[in-house]
Amino acid sequence: MFDEQWTIQAVREWGDWQLEPYIHDQEERMAQIDYLLTGMMDWNYAQLGNNLNTVLEDEKRLRFMVAVRAIKGGQPVQYALGHAAFYGREFQVDRRVLIPRQETEELVEWVLKDHPSNDKQRVLDIGTGSGAIAVSLNAERTNWDVTGTDISTDALAVAKENAQLYAPTVQLVQSDLFTDVTGTFDIIVANPPYISRGEQSVMDESVVMFEPDVALYADDDGLALYKKMATDLLAFLKPGGAAYFEIGYQQGGKLVDLFGTLPQVTVTLHQDLSGHDRMIKVLREM
Repeated sequence: MFDEQWTIQAVREWGDWQLEPYIHDQEERMAQIDYLLTGMMDWNYAQLGNNLNTVLEDEKRLRFMVAVRAIKGGQPVQYALGHAAFYGREFQVDRRVLIPRQETEELVEWVLKDHPSNDKQRVLDIGTGSGAIAVSLNAERTNWDVTGTDISTDALAVAKENAQLYAPTVQLVQSDLFTDVTGTFDIIVANPPYISRGEQSVMDESVVMFEPDVALYADDDGLALYKKMATDLLAFLKPGGAAYFEIGYQQGGKLVDLFGTLPQVTVTLHQDLSGHDRMIKVLREM
């Protein structure tokens, strides 16, 4: 059925055949297969299309087959591949960390747009996970002093790998929110767990099965960690500083009200590219 030399096209067809009983939509099947191949080969999609007759070396063919079998077992394609694209870089990811999303790229973009200068800023990323936010900010603004924190030692191990690849000066600290953080910061960023357990029934099964609970869920309808951070925020945010939070799309109004109770702050709600409430900024007056 397949080319004995296992060209790129042949492994695409094999992957399509293997995944058909598990992913019924062919467009989605091929999207995952091509994501694997471009990631493995370090190609863009145009390069993939131009190299369909290229023979795949045995090591990469076997790696592809192992990844396809992992997807058959329900794993997200990024875990099967071992890395995920984020803000122009490939971040190491596995089941110890959340897979970084496009919405979080938009959060990073908002911070960078607000602070276009490379002049030194002291930055804190709470709940850094894979390090995607902290590492991306420091890679884009090399003079910034960036610290990433996480309650999970496993997550910090992954973040360390990514920092070594792209921004080795990022400092990584184990901390439950602000508990083991010292000093004050010009910029605070957080993408905390904000999903209510009650939402599991409408979530993608692969997320529920494979992504770490500690990075997904929070009590009090997903608001618990925001309430804790609001309590301590002004002790760590410098006058004139700004804090940026990714939020659930149904939480905008409640969180604007919550952070709006802090003295001498301005709270801005921001939508993602899909038009959903997705992030807020808390600007502290000078």
